[in-house]
Amino acid sequence: MPHKKPHTSRRDFLKSSAAFGALTILPSYIALGNQSSTGLAPSEKVNLAVIGIGNQGGNDLRTLFASGHCNVVALCDVDLKGKHTQASLLAHAHARTFTDFRKMFDAMADEIDAVLIATPDHSHFAATMLAMSLGKHVYVEKPLAHTFGQTERLIRMAAKHSNLATQMGNQGHSGANYFQFKAWREAGIIKDITRITAHMNKPRRWHGWGSSTTAYPSEPLPDGVNWEQWMDTVAQPHPYSKRLHPAEWRSWYDYGSGCFGDWGPHILDTCHEFLELGMPTKVTAVDRVGINHSDLIYPDASTIRFDFPERGPDLPACEVTWFDGVNNKPQLETEYSEPITNSETGEVTHGPTTLNRAGKVLYSKELVFQGGTHASPLTIVPKAKYMDMRKSLPKFPQKNSNHYANFLLACKGEEEARSPFSVSGPLTQVFNLGVISQRIGGELEFDINKKQITNNKVALALLDPAPRKGWEEFYAL
Repeated sequence: MPHKKPHTSRRDFLKSSAAFGALTILPSYIALGNQSSTGLAPSEKVNLAVIGIGNQGGNDLRTLFASGHCNVVALCDVDLKGKHTQASLLAHAHARTFTDFRKMFDAMADEIDAVLIATPDHSHFAATMLAMSLGKHVYVEKPLAHTFGQTERLIRMAAKHSNLATQMGNQGHSGANYFQFKAWREAGIIKDITRITAHMNKPRRWHGWGSSTTAYPSEPLPDGVNWEQWMDTVAQPHPYSKRLHPAEWRSWYDYGSGCFGDWGPHILDTCHEFLELGMPTKVTAVDRVGINHSDLIYPDASTIRFDFPERGPDLPACEVTWFDGVNNKPQLETEYSEPITNSETGEVTHGPTTLNRAGKVLYSKELVFQGGTHASPLTIVPKAKYMDMRKSLPKFPQKNSNHYANFLLACKGEEEARSPFSVSGPLTQVFNLGVISQRIGGELEFDINKKQITNNKVALALLDPAPRKGWEEFYAL
C-alpha cells in the first residue's frame, strides 16, 4: 500500500477547520494529508472498512471480499454480540472492531481506502458524509439516504470530491437490464415513453400491524447493543425493541423507506437514468390501504403516481405509477397480453395478464416493454411483436463486472462506477418524495428548480428534518 502519512483525528480536523473557516472550502482529505483514495496501483487491493456487518451488510461484505479486489481492515456495528453479525466477525477476525464509526475513523482513517455502509436507512447519511469528507470511496446500500435533504447533501459532497468512487447498492444496475436498456435507448428502440407502471407485491414485515401499532414498543436493551449509536441523527429517538433491531426498522417512517424505498431502486433505476426522468412536478397518493392512524407504520398497500415533465424531443411527459401490497398489482393493458385462439370458432381474444410479483411495464407510442426486477432484462410484448423484431434488436455486452467488483475497480481507477451518487442520488430523491406521499396522502406539488414542495407545509418540513442534538456536524460538512 502507499506510504501512510501522519494521522489527524476527525475531531482535530473539525476543530481546526472551524477555527480557520475552512469547513466548507478545503476538501478534508487534503487537509488530513490522506491520499489513499487516489494512491492505489491497479495491482493493489482496496483496504475496506464496513459499517453495518449483519444481514444485508454481511451479504455485501461477502461478495465484495469474494471479488478478490479488497482487504477487510475494519468492522463496525452497533451490535457486535448479535447473532446476525457473528459470521462477518468470524470471517474477518483480523479486522479491528468498533461500535461507533466516528471512533473507527479517529483510530484508523489513514488505513482505510473505501467504506461499505449497510446500516438501516436512517443512518446512511452521517457515516457517508464523514467517509467522503475524509477522502474515502463509499458503497452505500439503497436507498442512498432517508430524507430528500440528506440525499441532496450527499450529491453535493460527491460532486465536490469528484476523485472518489461512489456507488449505491442497487445491484441490478450492473446486470443485463442496465446494459440492455442503455443499448436499446441509444439505438432508439426505447423512446417516447409516456407511461410506466412499477410494482412489488410480496408480503412485507409490517403488513397487518396497521392501527394496532399506536406507539413505539419498548423492551430491555440486550447486552452489547450501542443503542445511542443506532439512533444516529433521528431527531426523536425511541426505545429499543425487536420491532426495530435488527431487522424490522424498514417498517417505520422514522427509520426505513418502506416497500417503495426498498424495491424501487431495483425496479425503476434504469428507467430513471436512461429516460432522464429527473424530478416529478407532482406526486399523488392515489390509494393507501391499512393506514396506521398514529402515523408510524407504512401502509399495507399503496398506489403512488409521479408526473414527470417533458425532457427532450423523444422524452415526452411521463406518468410513473407505483403499486405495492400483496393484492395491489397493476394490469398489463389487454391488447398487449398474449392472444388466445378459440379452437372451435377461431376467435382471437386476449388472456389474463401475467406479471411477476415485482417488475415494470413501459408504454411508448409504438412499443410496450415488460421487465422484472434487479438485472432482469426487458421483453417486448406481446411475444409476436418481439419475434418480428428480435433479429434487428441491438446487442449488448454480456460479460461485465458485477456491481461490487465494479465499485472496487472504480476505487482503483480501472472502471467507472455505474450507480454513482450523481445517478443514484436523484433516483433516491424520487423515493424520498414517494415516501412523503405515502405518509401524508393527497397531492403534492413539487418545484423542480427550487426543490421544494409548494402546497403542503407538513410535507415540506419532511423534505429536510433537522437532526437531533449532537449530530449537526455532519450536516455542516
